[in-house]
Amino acid sequence: MGTDRRDSNRTPLEDYALLSDKRTGALLSRQGSIDWLCCPRFDSPSVFSALLGDADDGRWLLSVPDGTVVERRYLDRTFIVETIWQTAAGRVRVTDLLSAEADTQVKELDQRTRVIRRVECVEGSAAVEHDLRIVFDYGRATPWTRKVVSGTSREPGLLSIAGPDALFLTGPALDPDSADQRRRDREYEGGGSTDGQNRPDDPQGATASALVGHFDMSEGDVLEWMLTWHRSHLDAPDPIDVSQALEATAADWEEWASHISVRNRQEELVLRSLLVLRALTNEATGGIVAAPTTSLPEDFGGQRNWDYRFTWLRDASLTIGTLVDHDFTDGALHWRNWLLRAVAGDPDDVQIMYGIAGERKLDEDELHHLGGYENSRPVRVGNGAYAQYQSDVIGEVMLALSALRDAGVEEDEFSWALQKNLLSFVERNLDRKGHGIWEMRGSAQYFTHGRAMMYAAFDQGVRAVEDHGLRGPVGRWSSLRDRLYEEIMEHGFDEELDSFTQTYGNEEVDASLLQLPTTGLVAADDPQMLGTVKKIEEDLLDEHNMVRRYRTEAGLDGLPGNEYSFLMCSFWLVEQYAKSGRHEDGGKLMDSLCGYASDLGLFAEEYDSGSGRLAGNYPQAFSHLGLVRAVDALEGSPRYARA
Repeated sequence: MGTDRRDSNRTPLEDYALLSDKRTGALLSRQGSIDWLCCPRFDSPSVFSALLGDADDGRWLLSVPDGTVVERRYLDRTFIVETIWQTAAGRVRVTDLLSAEADTQVKELDQRTRVIRRVECVEGSAAVEHDLRIVFDYGRATPWTRKVVSGTSREPGLLSIAGPDALFLTGPALDPDSADQRRRDREYEGGGSTDGQNRPDDPQGATASALVGHFDMSEGDVLEWMLTWHRSHLDAPDPIDVSQALEATAADWEEWASHISVRNRQEELVLRSLLVLRALTNEATGGIVAAPTTSLPEDFGGQRNWDYRFTWLRDASLTIGTLVDHDFTDGALHWRNWLLRAVAGDPDDVQIMYGIAGERKLDEDELHHLGGYENSRPVRVGNGAYAQYQSDVIGEVMLALSALRDAGVEEDEFSWALQKNLLSFVERNLDRKGHGIWEMRGSAQYFTHGRAMMYAAFDQGVRAVEDHGLRGPVGRWSSLRDRLYEEIMEHGFDEELDSFTQTYGNEEVDASLLQLPTTGLVAADDPQMLGTVKKIEEDLLDEHNMVRRYRTEAGLDGLPGNEYSFLMCSFWLVEQYAKSGRHEDGGKLMDSLCGYASDLGLFAEEYDSGSGRLAGNYPQAFSHLGLVRAVDALEGSPRYARA
């Protein structure tokens, strides 16, 4: 029996489009395969897992076999994808979306996920092929599929059930394709078993059953499929009208972004980035996930693979500030209310991240049956970093809530009381070492950026009292702020290096130091900051002037292997250049970074300059936040000329 795994997914990340219904997200490849979808939430177990394995780990392929994709785009200001296929004989338009319509008749926990795929032959004739493979629970649960009719409309369809999950497919009829037969075919061709239930290295893998179809189309023909997730104990749901769902979904996205002006490429990317932030937000709770994916590698073939489908206080806080800057105060308030609910209770229980609804337990596990994206293993679900102490987090929360106050949003009794509790938490942990913004898995340290954010937390408390008339122990907060300032200048700045350092007592620099001006500790054009930037340029820039987070070879993070340059850090450098008078350098770097976006304007966490590929979880909220802030900083630079 063969022991080698099937080839894992090699579709470049930039070839994927994001679909979103503001509860979950799907990744759709350029060639028409939905390779990742979790239902009904971003952090639910996946029903399509080919992103982290292969087709038999679940996917939905809809393609024109003898055609070529000549165009794809998002319909303006939406997450509806339109793909144009060209063949020798005709032209086909495929429209893909997650319906964003609210299902008001269903309780929140039972809300449905609807994937809609519409195919229209717009010219000549063409053949369309369909291959749907469902494997629930991250590829571990083979469904039972049978023909049924929906609840009240009696629409015929195929119902796939496993455990608590069900998917109901309606549309042109598909035929079951025997997984056993496909396994036998592979064994005959390859000389060994590659079936999920018989691979020695992944005993939990399940066998996918395929639903296939071949459709000959002529000009004017339209085919429509709808795949609806629902709780398996409920009846198969009635399908909704595809044209109405498309129209309503488009209107919802368009209305939200209607006030944003777009005049050039950078402003297009700002618009798409703001839309990404909304797309990665759970509409019901307000929790924003860092990315809709897990275990997309920071180093192809390596072990730095993490689950980002949770809400970090840091990310939520930066999002609040960005939304306020772009007149989305209502949206920012939604995020603030999530944040306040998540951290409510004993302030000593504050975590760095939570589940989408504020869940606290995010235990990390490894899925050994999945081969990993480009054989990057292990595949992880959950994130053990939730139990870390990171000293910067409360400072970022206080900066974000200060931005809301400055924008005219009044504090209520609950929100201000909670902020005072957060400052008490900072005070009680004043001498505690942490793991830093990058969630180092080595020993705890005094990270300079983290200490500066503690300074910022107390500084914003003082400002709330002095500038907004709120009540609090301003004398004590002022004293603690001043103490931290003196400490950072003594232990976090190296006179010989002429630079702030990553941690107290070492000589390394860290990209997070580029954020020191946001804390109020030091100005962007202060000589100490300029010296730090020079050191970062010397130690952390790659051959394309992209910024690494830190030198992994220094060994502080406690992890094997390396990682690529981080887009967020590179955008931070643009912001620093813009605010310190280096307008031309900022503009040049920004132009380069914009070129690393996918054709649909999406960014991953990292960029591999060597291969010219996006890497890490995708799309990444942090990267899109960084782009918006960098463009804002450049727009505020008097000598910056837009392209």
